[in-house]
Amino acid sequence: MDFQVPNTLAEQIANYLAERIMTGQIRPGERIQEASLANELKVSRASVKEALYTLERWHLVEITPRKGASATKLNADYASELYDVYMHLLMMLAARLCERWQESDKPMMLDAVAQVVDQVKQPATDITAVVEASFGVMEACCKVVDNPYLTEALSNFKPAVSRAYYLSAERYRQGLAQTSQFFSELPQAVLARDADKAQALIRGFAEHQKQLIEQALS
Repeated sequence: MDFQVPNTLAEQIANYLAERIMTGQIRPGERIQEASLANELKVSRASVKEALYTLERWHLVEITPRKGASATKLNADYASELYDVYMHLLMMLAARLCERWQESDKPMMLDAVAQVVDQVKQPATDITAVVEASFGVMEACCKVVDNPYLTEALSNFKPAVSRAYYLSAERYRQGLAQTSQFFSELPQAVLARDADKAQALIRGFAEHQKQLIEQALS
């Protein structure tokens, strides 16, 4: 069994708040009062403050001097800017993946992709499960590429991207055919070490997903 460091109190608070922000229980732009939250959760303000810094790193919270923290705004323009940066990080990951994968990496990568396709094919597709499986592919690729800076950057974007998907789930459901096609074609490009094709697939898919999210949030 692998050793796992337990979550700190601040990390537990951050995860708790992240779920509330991603599901819309804490609305975009809503203030997060440190003192009130500390009292509600029966924790110290120092732990809450540390958690808020983590949420800021995850692009879920904005911290303004003398004003405190608030949930980041989420509208079509914000989602577009967010997804543009995320797309380019994924394209960088794809390029490195085409260079670095080894035969021993294939089973892990293909299994991660198969889980996405399997979720899409379910009779009543669970959008949350599809999104989580998609992130599973990203995380498997990060393991192969083994670039800690790129992995950290992508991990920090995951909560904000998840939030955009969650709040536009029904619109996202309309793009499931494209999702299935993308995850069928991407492995072929990667295994052929065709970085240009892999990046083009990511750009095309990301632009389509961004359009769906923008329409849902407009």
